[in-house]
Amino acid sequence: MDGRALRVKAARRREGMVETRTPLGMLADIIIHAALVVVTLCCVVPVWHVMMASLSDGRRMLEVEGALMLPAGIKPNFAGYRLVFSNMAILKGYANTLLYVAAGPMFGMALNITAGYALSRESRLRVPLTLVTLFTTMFSGGLVPSYMVIHSLGWVGTRWALMIPGCTNAFFILLMMNAFKGVPQSSVEAARIDGAGHARAMLKVMLPQCVNLTTVVILNSVVLQWNSWFPASIYVTSSRDKWPLQLWIRQMVADNETALQMSSPDYNRLLIQYAVIVAATLPILAAFPFFQKRFEKGLLLGGVKE
Repeated sequence: MDGRALRVKAARRREGMVETRTPLGMLADIIIHAALVVVTLCCVVPVWHVMMASLSDGRRMLEVEGALMLPAGIKPNFAGYRLVFSNMAILKGYANTLLYVAAGPMFGMALNITAGYALSRESRLRVPLTLVTLFTTMFSGGLVPSYMVIHSLGWVGTRWALMIPGCTNAFFILLMMNAFKGVPQSSVEAARIDGAGHARAMLKVMLPQCVNLTTVVILNSVVLQWNSWFPASIYVTSSRDKWPLQLWIRQMVADNETALQMSSPDYNRLLIQYAVIVAATLPILAAFPFFQKRFEKGLLLGGVKE
């Protein structure tokens, strides 16, 4: 260690900065790392089990107990995937889900941005509107009133019932409100001096400075829309051509339970429920690493106030 490093170390000790690790600190590190390993295993093992089960032999799967580390059987079996992708309903469900994932968050972000901007500006109605928005995070009207509203709008049996009502929520609006509040007021005032109105200041000045938190809202909206199946089971029950992928998964799993009770069942149908889960989850898992850095930054910014 050279003389400069020794001087820096001595200066840090004089300033009260502790460099040596105490036994209590080491014990805390061990507990934290052990907890992280347990949480990681709890997340990874079920996903790995489903992937291995989707490549297993159907009859052997009936004998499996516990989590699979390797496919059950002599060699990987892709019969479950062939059954899934030979079903045109699954492909149609994929197309519907992609449509809802594109349209729902698009409508939602338009509402999130405008509502978040309005709640972030100083006005007489800002506090009451914020309280009303916050109130809806704790209480909702319920399923029957929601159905009555959708029915009165004439959206029952249409795609609008799956894209508009659940495109946003109060939590996303409050996140965007905090994002706009975090923009330096000086940049907003400079835009106003240059003649920018509310729309231009919001879209050209403030929104580019809220990219990380906006990405968090978009990703959560996409994931919620991708996993959504309950609204479709209520509003488009008889219109199977509008069903999203998740509702088809639920239907196929229910159908398989009946098919396996026949006298000479096709055991490969047992693999469908695993193969279709992998097919539905893989796009989200593949896309998440590309947005992870912005996602982490957005979460940190959302939890810090100046």
